Amino acid sequence: MRIITTGDWHLGNLFHGNDRLQEHIHFLKWLENTIVDQQPDALLIAGDVFDNGNPSAAAQTAYYDFLAKITKTCPELQIVITAGNHDSASRLEAPRPLLSRYNVEIRGNLKRRWVTDKDGGHWEFEYDDLLIPIKDKQGNQAIVIAVPYLRNDVVQNASYSDGVNQILRDLTTRAHELYPNTPTVMMAHMYAKGADIAKTDASERIIVGGQEEVDMGGWVDHPDYLTCGHIHKRQHIWNTDWARYTGSVLPMSFAEVNYQHGVDLVTIDSKHKPKVAFLEYEPQHKLRILPADDQELTPKKMEKLLKDELRERVDGKLSDHYDYLLLKVKLEKFDGDQLAALYEQIAQMDAILCKMQKIVPILDLTTIRGNQQITSVNDILERDPMETLKETFAIKHGADMTEHQEQMLKDLLDNVNINDNQD
Repeated sequence: MRIITTGDWHLGNLFHGNDRLQEHIHFLKWLENTIVDQQPDALLIAGDVFDNGNPSAAAQTAYYDFLAKITKTCPELQIVITAGNHDSASRLEAPRPLLSRYNVEIRGNLKRRWVTDKDGGHWEFEYDDLLIPIKDKQGNQAIVIAVPYLRNDVVQNASYSDGVNQILRDLTTRAHELYPNTPTVMMAHMYAKGADIAKTDASERIIVGGQEEVDMGGWVDHPDYLTCGHIHKRQHIWNTDWARYTGSVLPMSFAEVNYQHGVDLVTIDSKHKPKVAFLEYEPQHKLRILPADDQELTPKKMEKLLKDELRERVDGKLSDHYDYLLLKVKLEKFDGDQLAALYEQIAQMDAILCKMQKIVPILDLTTIRGNQQITSVNDILERDPMETLKETFAIKHGADMTEHQEQMLKDLLDNVNINDNQD
């Protein structure tokens, strides 16, 4: 059985204020062509279909256009979609009764039912609702364990990690009970412990403190394969050969400039370990960070770099494959006219300037702090306010105060002291 796995589409996303609708349509067209070419038995989409819980009409149109086209072109294709943390679970699942007629199964929530017992009753999860049989063209069957993003109010456990572990393991056990000797493929959307995420500007939006980090080490009776959404970098999970993040289909920040994008083609049967082939997709717009290092370029060198690295616009218009640009600049090297000339040059290139990042040199703050050691609140209260202000300025602006700025602050502090003494 051949299954294409994907996730983290984030339809409706804006990249530094730029609408990405055409980028997503470009990807969906590529995915449609890939499915027609590869003829998989199933397509699994593991959450974050949309970038927010109230997607635009245009984003929803792109989504439903894709489903309409692919179900018409490949009517035997089985599609399973789950909700991610960015999705509105109820909104995503709303058309489930209609779409299920076209082999599209959507799971937005883990449902519960009230079971009466001698103590009054208790809630039980409806695990069977998340177990979806799929078949290949020869009639061989596999079970998709379709797990939507599990929010804290669903897990209801002292430890989020323990709660998710229990649900995933119970689901797997239930699948093995109902469908013995049948391959199982789990799809989930979570932050697995040890996952490699962007160290700066991370757009996965991990909960501070790792409260939603899931540690699943030591899982013996696991599914045959696990495809996971939420983390945007394509990678193995827990150093296994059976669990993987497929990664996002587009880069979501400049911190993801070197990420690979695409889908996985998973081949699975009851006799062999799953085989995974990566089908790489090249996004419509590249991310460019110039300069690549932290060189403090002069205006002339910056001008030459842009000419060498970027294409010029044709007839003053952006092409269909323009670049997203992050420019790293030592602003102190540019006066007002030079900065205006820089913007004018970029306006002639086949690129959109998304962000100008100021290069800040690493300071030796010992030259500012002197020999004073701060070990208590009293040290702070007794410290010369001017020293604190000088240090704060240096950290914020990446440079020492000028003599003029220092004198202005000294005069201000003197006036404050005079007013205090008069009061």
